[in-house]
Parts: sequence; C-alpha cells; structure tokens
Amino acid sequence: MHYVCIKTSSGVNISNYMNLDQRIHSFLLLAGKLKTLDPDRRQMLYSKARTHNPWFTGENIDLAFEGLFRYLDKDKLEKWLKAYPERSGKPKVIGVVMAGNIPMVGIHDFLAVLISGHRLQAKLSARDEVLIRFITDLLFEIEPAFRDYIRFVDRLKNYDAVIATGSDNTSRYFEYYFSKVPHIIRKNRTSAGLLSGEEQPEDLERLADDIFQYFGMGCRSVSKIYLPADMDPVDIKTGFNKYKSLIDHHKYANNYFYNRSVFLVNRTPHIDTGFLLMEENSGLVSPLSVLYYEHYSDRQDLETRLAAYAGKIQCLVAKDQWYPGSLEFGKAQQPEVWEYADHIDTMDFLINL
Repeated sequence: MHYVCIKTSSGVNISNYMNLDQRIHSFLLLAGKLKTLDPDRRQMLYSKARTHNPWFTGENIDLAFEGLFRYLDKDKLEKWLKAYPERSGKPKVIGVVMAGNIPMVGIHDFLAVLISGHRLQAKLSARDEVLIRFITDLLFEIEPAFRDYIRFVDRLKNYDAVIATGSDNTSRYFEYYFSKVPHIIRKNRTSAGLLSGEEQPEDLERLADDIFQYFGMGCRSVSKIYLPADMDPVDIKTGFNKYKSLIDHHKYANNYFYNRSVFLVNRTPHIDTGFLLMEENSGLVSPLSVLYYEHYSDRQDLETRLAAYAGKIQCLVAKDQWYPGSLEFGKAQQPEVWEYADHIDTMDFLINL
C-alpha cells in the first residue's frame, strides 16, 4: 500500500495515511476474519463478553455480528458512500462516547469515523468493552496503519468533534460539556409496532423478534404496540411464545417479577403471559419485560398519536409496511449501514467537518 506523510493540527506526523479504497478493503478483510473465526476462539470471546455483561448472551452476540456483516458488504458500503463526496484534508480527532446496552452498539460510529478518514478517540462503555476491543485488535492485524487512528480513553480530550450516545439525562450534560465543538448528541429512543388487525400468526412471531431480541434493550426494540379499536391484545400474545425461555435468564426474570409485583400491589390491570407483562398505557417507553399497548380508532387517530412522539421513535414496524415509513415485522434489528441512530446523518456530519 502507498501512504503519504501528513501532520495533524497538533503537529504529530501520521505516516500511515490510507485512502478510501484501502480503508474499505481493510474492513472487508475484517468481516472475512470474523466469519471464519476459530470456534474455540469465538467461544472464549463470547464467554468473556458475557462475564463482563450477563445480558450479552450467545444469541445476542450472534445477532450483533450478523448486523456487522450486513454493514461490511462491498456493494452496500459502496452504495452508502456513493451518496457523499470523498473527504479531503487532514483527519480530525473524533471523540465518541459509546453506549453499552446491546453488543457492539457503537460499531456504526466506529466504522463511520474510520471510513471517513478521521481518527477515533473512543470512551467505551464498561458494559461493552470486550467485543469492540477484540474487533479493533483484528483490524490492527489486518492493517497496522489503523494503530495511528484508534485510541481508547477513560476521558475524551483534545478532540475536534464529538459523537455521544446516552440517556435523556446524560444528553443535557453532553450538550453543555461538548458545546464548543461540532457534535452529535443522541438521546433515548424506542420503536413501535403498528397492527391493522389482519396479522397472521407468522406475522406476530416476526413482531416478537422486534420486541424481544436483545431483551428489548435497544433503541430499535419495540416497546409499544398500537392496535385497532376492536382488537383484543389477548389475541396476539400466543405469537410471542417463541421467546418464553427468556424467563430462564435471571436478570430478565428479576425485571419481570419486580414489575409483576408492582402491578399486583397497585392493582394495575395487565395481561400476564408468564414471561411478558402487557399494559394498556399511553406512554411510549415501557420498562424491561413490559410491553405497552394502546388502541386507535382510525388512521388519522393513529397518525396523531404517533406525531406526539415523533422525536422519540427510532423506527416503526408493520405487516407489509402498510404504514408509510415503516419496516416489515422482524426487521427492526436489521438496520442497513445507511440508516442512522436518531435519524441524524453521521457520515454527512463527519464528511463536512
């Protein structure tokens, strides 16, 4: 490979500057290495990740890797990047505060910063260090030049721009702390399922994926469903039975039994499936192990209800995508590389710094 020598604004030489094709090629090789990872090494990785975070089950880590492989597809990467001009000039230092609610949740920011030619300074979540560090070490093996472009820190400093993901509470702190540099600050989001009353059992099973994958802990996880006025929520609960084994996971079970106790003590009407609690509630973000539902009278009524939460919804799912802008049931946790958290175009932000 051919590299050029440039200097950062701080005067530090970077002799290993890669062009866009080289960066893409490195990530494609990374996908190949991950797909052919030795089974024993994979098992050790999964075990270590689960030790750091008991929510990271083998199934959920597999799902996260499937998402990464969906990103690291040559045709999709080219389609994604074709929408933007290739960035020129010196790489900037991008501070990234990563969340840790689901495995490798910060991998899109990781990819976007490096593909755009910038340097990554990341504060990893203590709940999701193992997988990100493992991927980084593999990337170093593939292309040592990335050692000059990736740095993990306990505290961000000397950065040119920031991407920070957190809660609604931490976002206020982020907005203040990072106010003097260009930034993207992400807040709490969740997703919703829209039912028309024409769903078949197989549709409800796919909706169950949107609700239960990652234990419902992601911003793309469905925490609320909207039902036609004449639809009984009891009629849909059997479609969720494929996930009844979640109750065997001790941390999920703790949430389920706690919320069930609260409902019983407060005499809150609810539906109990034995592993999920369903409550009629006008709110959007339900507690873990609880699914909110709400009835709507007609299309206009549904549009009004959704408009009230326009800034809080990451995605909508519906059978055959009957609602404009929705995804098909079962697709909530399968974003494409050009789909962005909080609907903020991260790559456009990075390219134009």
